[in-house]
Amino acid sequence: MTEVRSREALLMAGALQNAIFNSANFSSIATDANGVIQIFNVGAERMPGYTAAEVLNKITPADISDPQELVARAKALSTELATQIAPGFEALIFKASRGIEDIYELTYIRKDGSRFPAVVSVAALRDAHNAVIGYLLIGTDNTARNLIEVERTKLDQALRHANFELERAKVVAEKASLAKSEFLAAMSHEIRTPMNGVIGMIDVLQQSSLNAQQIEMTNIIHESAFALLAVINDILDFSKIEAGKLEIDSVPMCVADVVDGVCKVMDIMALKKKVELTLFTDPAIPTEVIGDPGRLRQILTNLVSNAVKFSSLQPRRGRVSVRAMLVESDAQRVMLEFQVADNGIGIDDDTLKRLFTAFIQADNSTTRKFGGTGLGLAISRQLANIMGGEITVHSKPGKGSRFKASIPFTLRGEHHDAGRFAASGSDLQMISGLPCLVVGGPDGTADDLAAYLAYDKAVVARATDLAAARQWIDNHPPGPGIIVVDTGIAPFPLTDLLATARAHPGNGIHLIVVGRGWRHGRRYVHDDLLRAEGNLLTHRVLLKAVAAAADRAMEPERESSPDDVNATSPTQSTVTAVERRRERILVAEDYEINQKVILRQLGLLGFSADVIVNGHDALKCWRRGDYAMLLTDLHMPEMDGFGLTAAIRREEGEGKRLPIVAVTANALKEVEAHCK
Repeated sequence: MTEVRSREALLMAGALQNAIFNSANFSSIATDANGVIQIFNVGAERMPGYTAAEVLNKITPADISDPQELVARAKALSTELATQIAPGFEALIFKASRGIEDIYELTYIRKDGSRFPAVVSVAALRDAHNAVIGYLLIGTDNTARNLIEVERTKLDQALRHANFELERAKVVAEKASLAKSEFLAAMSHEIRTPMNGVIGMIDVLQQSSLNAQQIEMTNIIHESAFALLAVINDILDFSKIEAGKLEIDSVPMCVADVVDGVCKVMDIMALKKKVELTLFTDPAIPTEVIGDPGRLRQILTNLVSNAVKFSSLQPRRGRVSVRAMLVESDAQRVMLEFQVADNGIGIDDDTLKRLFTAFIQADNSTTRKFGGTGLGLAISRQLANIMGGEITVHSKPGKGSRFKASIPFTLRGEHHDAGRFAASGSDLQMISGLPCLVVGGPDGTADDLAAYLAYDKAVVARATDLAAARQWIDNHPPGPGIIVVDTGIAPFPLTDLLATARAHPGNGIHLIVVGRGWRHGRRYVHDDLLRAEGNLLTHRVLLKAVAAAADRAMEPERESSPDDVNATSPTQSTVTAVERRRERILVAEDYEINQKVILRQLGLLGFSADVIVNGHDALKCWRRGDYAMLLTDLHMPEMDGFGLTAAIRREEGEGKRLPIVAVTANALKEVEAHCK
């Protein structure tokens, strides 16, 4: 029984060995001690293409190997092992014959003459006395692997080439960008210089004695010149953004001042187009943050001017609302949202998708009716993105539009006070705890007025109609109280309300009526009745109005409105005309038109000046004279403004330093930084 099992085990082992040996996946070639092939399995037949009958006892593996590789291998082994090795079968089995593991790559030659790479493993066959009686060469076809290596090599080469081309393209792009920046600087200077002459002379002309027709013509020229300058600025800004050269400032700024300033300028446009412009600035916004006031002003100006334009020429009265809101804050930064909403023509969905693309407007009729380059929104969105924010829009045709610019700002050290720019301490004390009723519907500014007063710690109530207002008056105890009535959206029976207030015991209730279009009207009507302009009614103005009413004082201090612009002549100053004539100003400017503009503008201000056309002569003139100030162009022949400034600073020593103001049409950041 045991013998039977042993035979079966041997048969099984033999069958297994035979199956492995005759696998078609690798070649098995066994030779005698001289290298003559004795066994040639199925895999060996498949790879080189010979049958076993064609090679057994006839050839050695060297006969189906690449002869040049045999020579190279023999030479390499001879050097490595310090033994002369023949370039034949010996080169294939020499290491194995010495008991050294040997695996190498070799090219086999098929029967049809074609070649294929193989990885060969060689082992020596030994008898019981450890004598070599033959060799076993196990090979696998390495074609696929070599193809992969070839492809990998090609890919590596392609990658290196692509990297080289990319690096070269980067160099070319950087050179092109530099050239573009230099071109922009030149264009900025060359375009702005004559524009300065145009606008400067118009400004001088407007200060002279003109009749009504001449005033109208100069106003048209003035508006057209600034419109052209706006287009030029848009194109230059867009080019700088495209070139990646636009930089953002990080300076202390008051957000409320920027928003108020933009709206005051836009209110002139709104007045002309009969559009109501309202403003609300969240009093919780910190007084001072770190950011770029110029770029914020640019974004808001674009959004508000668009809203005013597209709200005009509608059957209904145009309305534009500007809101600056604090939406997020922590110890280091705040996120502010600037909302500009209008009731204008609106925008359809297709146009919304491409609204922020450069040179895109709603349609050709928009360009014809309203003008513009189509760059404003594209620039505004990119500016917001560069500042770390974004601009979004929601709009429907005929329903108006709402733009939101969300922009982060850094807080400045410990200066995180919010809203206290608005008033003096006495005004705040007057309002704190003061009973106030704000009357008006939900569509007006009543809720905003109530928010301002509540922030200043007034005791605020809201009423939307006369009955609710009367009830508040009836319940009000003797003593001061303020009723703020918003009449901007719907008429309100003020006579009845005023009569009810005057009948209150103690006569301590005063009314502030907030209306629209009262810029030319009186602000102070009766001892107990003030009226205020609702367009751009800021926190500061409301606070002063309420404090004045509570104190039964005269009308509140009004902020300058568009009608106040010409109330004070631009030639007025704290410096007397006599003092001005004594102070001479040195002007270094080579452009003749600019010379005339500067001289005339200084003349309007009451100053006299000496004009020099280059830096060298200006330096000599400064050495001889006693000047109060130097106005210098930056680009002049022989010596530019930078060289002139450096020379003066070297010579004037540590004493009194001459004020030097750069006059340039080059508005690039690098130039500004160099000036500083």
